[in-house]
Amino acid sequence: MTQSNAGTFTLTDDATGKSYKLPVIDGTMGPSVIDVRKLYAETGHFTYDPGFTSTGSCESALTYIDGDEGILLHRGYSIEDLAENSDFLDVAYLLLYGDLPNRDQKKKFDRDVTYHTMVHEQLSNFYRGFRRDAHPMAVLCGVIGALSAFYHDSTDIHDEHQRMVASFRLVAKMPTIAAMAYKYSVGQPFNYPRNDLSYAENFLHMMFAVPAEPYKISPTVARAMDRILILHADHEQNASTSTVRLSGSSGANPFACIAAGIASLWGPAHGGANEAVLNMLQEIGHKDNINEFIKRAKDKDDPFRLMGFGHRVYKNYDPRAKVMQKSCHEVLAELDLDDPLLELAMALEKIALEDEYFVDRKLFPNVDFYSGIVLKALGFPTSMFTVLFAVARTVGWVAQWKEMIEEPGQKIGRPRQLYTGPEKRAYVPVGQR
Repeated sequence: MTQSNAGTFTLTDDATGKSYKLPVIDGTMGPSVIDVRKLYAETGHFTYDPGFTSTGSCESALTYIDGDEGILLHRGYSIEDLAENSDFLDVAYLLLYGDLPNRDQKKKFDRDVTYHTMVHEQLSNFYRGFRRDAHPMAVLCGVIGALSAFYHDSTDIHDEHQRMVASFRLVAKMPTIAAMAYKYSVGQPFNYPRNDLSYAENFLHMMFAVPAEPYKISPTVARAMDRILILHADHEQNASTSTVRLSGSSGANPFACIAAGIASLWGPAHGGANEAVLNMLQEIGHKDNINEFIKRAKDKDDPFRLMGFGHRVYKNYDPRAKVMQKSCHEVLAELDLDDPLLELAMALEKIALEDEYFVDRKLFPNVDFYSGIVLKALGFPTSMFTVLFAVARTVGWVAQWKEMIEEPGQKIGRPRQLYTGPEKRAYVPVGQR
């Protein structure tokens, strides 16, 4: 990757008066970074940054986010353009290879992914080791980690061909494994993938088809599913992506690294946001109660918060929400569901978009608000919301992992700490304590 040296940054030790010049590096877009790699060697000090919120942990050419302006780019393409004009495998190819595929590349890539969607038949026995009421994320984490025990021919991270095969396998098999986790939890037979269906259609088929009757896939529903996958494909150096990179830096096989990412995603502060939206709607209960809960949300002393509004990264409108809003309304119109919770969600959206309190604070509905509503309308139980997030994010994790492995001079991650424990003390035998 190309780095641009933008000069230096001078750091002065006020205790000694000594100054140190630190290189400043420019990226293509966004804030420049101060290179502190030699800071400890030159000053004897580490930096302290809990949560790494001010630390650039890597170079990456995959995704760019400008939260203040509401911008999300993958390899330079806006998320709005990609969601409107591409399908999920188009975006997967872009993340993995750096550009959108031409017609021949697209045909080959789609075929290669499609023909990797089946899993080893013995893997189905693995599910029987889990309780039926196990959370699908627990099952997903365990099964993905176990793939390295089934596919020994794609665990050598130093072999370019094996890295490529592992990438295809993870992207292709994740929907199959996720759908199997759902089917197992409800006691229904597993559905084999079908090569005549698109990626999104195939996932819906494996999730909801039953042997007793044909399963018809609505184009509107399939498109909404495809958009959800696109909108969650990658989101820069978040907690789960950083976990994948840190795990991969040790040389761990790709299946183990993605399992680690799934474990991180499972946390409610990360992948559970759209599930929290549904829980909030259930707490509100009925659209007649909205005004009461809006008042509570404005009250700083009330613990109630409106979930799915505003975003930690996007200080303006979440660009993914604009796309998801359109799909949300299309799906609800297509399915014409008589669901009070969905009526409540639409009423809440209207009020929040017009209320001065939310507009002034830019607390707009985010992608989690709309995706939670769409997934409920499609019939996904809330326990599957984070699983679906993992299905979408796998290609981002894999692309980030590949980028890290292929980076010259890549090193194992080793964060530092500020030690606040006791100083060295003498050992006291047990009888004298």
